[in-house]
Amino acid sequence: MQQGRNIFSTTTGIILVGAVIGVLAAILQKLGNPGNMGICVACFDRDITGAVGMHRAEVVQYLRPEILGFVLGAFAAALATREFKPRGGSAPLARFVLGMVAMIGALVFLGCPWRTLLRLAGGDGNAILGLAGLTAGVWIGTLFFKQGYSLGRSHGQSIGTGLLMPLLILGLLILRLIYPPVDGEPKSGVLFYSLKGPGASHAPLLISLGIGLFVGFLAQRSRFCTMGALRDLILFRQIHLFTGFAALLLAAWLANLAIGQFNPGFAGQPVAHTQSFWNFSGMFVAGLAFALAGGCPGRQLFMSGEGDADAGIFVLGMITGAAFSHNFGLASSPAGIGPHGMAALIIGLMICLLIGFSNVQRVRA
Repeated sequence: MQQGRNIFSTTTGIILVGAVIGVLAAILQKLGNPGNMGICVACFDRDITGAVGMHRAEVVQYLRPEILGFVLGAFAAALATREFKPRGGSAPLARFVLGMVAMIGALVFLGCPWRTLLRLAGGDGNAILGLAGLTAGVWIGTLFFKQGYSLGRSHGQSIGTGLLMPLLILGLLILRLIYPPVDGEPKSGVLFYSLKGPGASHAPLLISLGIGLFVGFLAQRSRFCTMGALRDLILFRQIHLFTGFAALLLAAWLANLAIGQFNPGFAGQPVAHTQSFWNFSGMFVAGLAFALAGGCPGRQLFMSGEGDADAGIFVLGMITGAAFSHNFGLASSPAGIGPHGMAALIIGLMICLLIGFSNVQRVRA
């Protein structure tokens, strides 16, 4: 009965949520976020990793309020609807490693599934290869699902365990308020801030945080997930989640047209490179990792706000993967793939296949 009263879980509701995310992402870009990156969960996680000093790439260090808002908004929604259910214990190490691999793949492409759509909506033709790679990676994941792939069931956890991720995020927000950026200074207290590059481009704090909270609330209620949209379409021929996926793309494109942010082409796109094979391959590996872990990076953040410790482990894996990517030359730049990005993708694909094949639980006749 309660589910029936949740209008956000209807097809109309998820279309509305996707459209709202698309429009708000375009607005965030207009207000200062990087080009074609009004919202990017992978890139913003990477920026947070730099802000707390886990990597020292000076151009991508900023404690993004949108990410903090996603978790806290989802937490508020879960509390308000009695859906805060602490749970965990489903192959945590595998999920952590999948988070690392997913981040490495995303940073080879330079974007998460959300940014793939937003890059396309901004006119970046390179995102076509990223979207194709994401779809192919999720498709491979569905082949594992058909064979009985599972990381096992999660189990109920204590309230304290469920609160850990929201409290960690709240702590980061408090640090951001205590140590705001100082003009011309690369560090404020314990936090690092970019003085140039994508990390130095950001919308005002309160607007970013408010939009993050709002999106977190809506996404928790609607179960919005870009990976899930492709998985359900491929595996079950269900279009429910995919309608939200399509609405995000269409709404962001229309918003970009309206405010003069649509610039079609391949060369010279913001925070992007034109190496087609690696754009495809990066999102292929990331898409497979998202599928095997059960959700895109946004969905993992929202679930961690609901008390899902397994999702929280995946998020921490992504943060660690971001640190590895920039400390060891795995991440791409507008100049192209990093010096060790190719090897990292091959290793990441092997890890995904190992996790996939070793967790197939065939049904006995």
